[in-house]
Amino acid sequence: MITKKEHNNIIWIDLESPTKEEVHEIMDEYNIHPTVAEEMLLPSIKPKVELYEDSIYLILHFPAFKHTHKGQHNQEIDFVIGKDFIITTRYDTIDSMHTFSKIFEVHDALHTDVHRDHVGLIFLQMIKELYRSLEHELEYINDSLHEIETNVFKGKEKEMVVELSSVSRDLLNFKQAICTHKDIVALFQTLGKRLFGDDFPYQLESLQHERSKVLHSLETNVAFLSELRETNNSLLSTKQNEVMKVLTILAFITFPLSLVASVFGMNTTYTPVLGIENDFWIIVGVMMFATFLMFLYFKHKKWL
Repeated sequence: MITKKEHNNIIWIDLESPTKEEVHEIMDEYNIHPTVAEEMLLPSIKPKVELYEDSIYLILHFPAFKHTHKGQHNQEIDFVIGKDFIITTRYDTIDSMHTFSKIFEVHDALHTDVHRDHVGLIFLQMIKELYRSLEHELEYINDSLHEIETNVFKGKEKEMVVELSSVSRDLLNFKQAICTHKDIVALFQTLGKRLFGDDFPYQLESLQHERSKVLHSLETNVAFLSELRETNNSLLSTKQNEVMKVLTILAFITFPLSLVASVFGMNTTYTPVLGIENDFWIIVGVMMFATFLMFLYFKHKKWL
């Protein structure tokens, strides 16, 4: 699907899950390099940035958990940035791009000059909106961690082991995706000078600030996860130790009782107590008294 928008003589073409015909149509209209056109047809595994004669081709991946529409945890966006146009290609419905589209339309309707007729600044505002969406994704993960924290202290430590591992995987995927942006954006700053002038790298510095905010939120969530996992493991270990202690005490109590029962169960010619009146109750009474003494000893030692 092709969507075209124009503001102050700058054209934004947004392609969502484009067909081969749509890509070739845009390629012919805006003189896109054939290699770029081929890469726009299929998702890419790694980010990249390349400079062509009069455009820059950029691939970035943005983590998505709550706002994904196709179950993909990494949403890819391909950017082709020229002097008077910007082309975005994506393979999923990305909410932040929809939000930016509304902002773009409002500025055009109001005839504002907020982007100063600069394609690079439009790209900058677009990426900032995408980074803000990442903060929402991290808030979603943080909510999950608070829910896990509640369940941990409700006595569901065993069930939360899987939940903590799932959140840990999400944070790891998030970190792997966002950490690649640093080198890509830095290289884009250098290449952007050829298209937008020497001031462009300085204008792009604010983008690194947005990225730093995302990384700070990510590190906060990672620290929260680490502490929560340690707490959960401690509570789980304590519960397991309590169970093992009870089982050990029961085994210690039943062993001498079993020994007494075995002694009086031996087939010998003479066995004390056996044969006298109420011999069964005497033996049971001795066993119960021994059990009571061991119980008092365990209480004295504070093992119970």
